[in-house]
Amino acid sequence: MLEYLRNAADKPVAKFLMGILIFSFVGWGVAEWVFGFSSNDTTLLRVGGQKVSIQQYNNQKSLDLANMSRDEQRAVYTDPVVANQFQTNIIKKLTTQKMVENHARHLGYVVSDREIAQQIREMPEFQQNGKFSPVMFDVILQNSGYSESGFADVLRGQVMRTMVLMPMAIVPNVPKFATTAAYNARYGERTIEYATVKYSDYKVGTPSEEDLRQYYAQNPERIPETRDVSYVMVPAEMDKPDEYEAKLKIAQKLEDDIIAGENFADAAKKNNAKYVTYKNVSAKNIPADKMFDNTILARIFDMPSDTESELIETKSGFVILRIDDIVAEHNAEFESVKSNLMGGWQQNEQRKQAYVRANEILTAANQAGKIQNAKTAVVSRMSGAPTDVLVAAFKNAPGKNSIVNGDKEFYVLRVLDEKTPKVDAKKYQDLSTEVSNMSIRHIQEDYDSYMKRKYPVKLNEKTYNRYVK
Repeated sequence: MLEYLRNAADKPVAKFLMGILIFSFVGWGVAEWVFGFSSNDTTLLRVGGQKVSIQQYNNQKSLDLANMSRDEQRAVYTDPVVANQFQTNIIKKLTTQKMVENHARHLGYVVSDREIAQQIREMPEFQQNGKFSPVMFDVILQNSGYSESGFADVLRGQVMRTMVLMPMAIVPNVPKFATTAAYNARYGERTIEYATVKYSDYKVGTPSEEDLRQYYAQNPERIPETRDVSYVMVPAEMDKPDEYEAKLKIAQKLEDDIIAGENFADAAKKNNAKYVTYKNVSAKNIPADKMFDNTILARIFDMPSDTESELIETKSGFVILRIDDIVAEHNAEFESVKSNLMGGWQQNEQRKQAYVRANEILTAANQAGKIQNAKTAVVSRMSGAPTDVLVAAFKNAPGKNSIVNGDKEFYVLRVLDEKTPKVDAKKYQDLSTEVSNMSIRHIQEDYDSYMKRKYPVKLNEKTYNRYVK
């Protein structure tokens, strides 16, 4: 075949065929960047179509670290929880910035190069003896890692964000009736009467086994789903390109061995990888393993039994998960919990008798218009009666009778009247400010929801796992 092609190389048909072959081989090489699959893609986020690169993330990270104290910086580098929160906050900040900048462009806002240049000249950081110093400007930018165009883009983004968000800082005028209604609701009082029926006032005997079985049928104890989990890991410093590539090859060989049928333990030993297995993993029994972050746990609890994951990139290296067995959520066997059911059965029986008595008191109150042997109290939303009674007292209208559930008692409640509070000028003014701030928050939350819908956010998990996580 090759000899035929060599002999026919000068023929038009052969040239055409060779062209197709050459294009195919070239196409394999360029397909990644044509279709966005390049391993060199450093896009971390896409916000409404606009990119946030890993370089922008690192610039913001450096800026935030520079504004921290040494103790705060130390916590970021030594405490995984603090580090994760720090990374999350940077991503949120970059997302919000890009979202607002997108909206500024959508609204048609423009910040000219002349305005940016004027702002740079007026910045105290770049002045010497009261005048703009090009030398100081170059030195500061070089030390901070910004190019001139990059710094101009950052400054332009800040100006555009200010243009968009400035209206959000305007305090709305809250109508006086709204503040008055809030004041009356918060500081108003009510006169109530209520009677207490305690469970403990009623005596019950010892349950039979049949009684316990019936009680358990209505109040079963659920045992949560558990999973037996294994994983193999090829540890790697993922931010070092040479080590990343070397360890990736080992991890791919490990994956090939597992696909070929080797078990995790043998494949790990063969490739000098780490092998770990855990029994009875559940939502309430997570192993103390730093590899088990939220992303890995989500994968673990989503996989079917007797399956392996694909090769996963984590901050610590390359991982393959396996679910060895799943025990579904189920009721505990009666005999295993029988000794613990006595107290529950007795309280349940006492509750039944107490409820009968509470209904008798309520029926009499509905007929007589008052509760016999009741306690009368003037209550606020915070004091004057048990919490369950307070909640019901301000939920029910005056003149209404009701039964209120407590932890170990029932209350028969009647709301007699409500009292309008006297106005305290300072409290009223403080509440007016609070209502205004609440209005601002509601406006901001609505605006934020609108922006998220208009400019959806997509995280590049491959870049995140490789450079951030």
